[in-house]
Amino acid sequence: MAKGKEIIRTNDAPHSPAYSQAVKAAGLIFVAGQGPFNPETGAVVGSTIQEQTRQCLKNVEAILKAAGSSMSDVVSTTFILSDPKDFAGMNEEWRNWFGAEPPARQGAKLPIDVPGLKISIAAIANT
Repeated sequence: MAKGKEIIRTNDAPHSPAYSQAVKAAGLIFVAGQGPFNPETGAVVGSTIQEQTRQCLKNVEAILKAAGSSMSDVVSTTFILSDPKDFAGMNEEWRNWFGAEPPARQGAKLPIDVPGLKISIAAIANT
């Protein structure tokens, strides 16, 4: 472990040897962008933006739990959509997760084309 940071790993969310699922440092947890992938099979979950948003957030939630945090501790998120037309559908599912006190948020268009992938979500949470 490098000074001042802890790498977070869980089998309950997708993982890659190329990056950490999350890093805990400076009282925060930085969760890497999570696609709508099944942690066991690696397959994209869902065909609608709502289903894929839900799976991304389930993956974020699993990583936060492994870090000793929760979705209620999320202070900032970044979402990346493959199609900006999916914004309204993404927001529909988003409200189910964050309610009346949602985190700060920014968005962008997905710069790569992964078959079936509609969204990726990264998060920053308090420990």
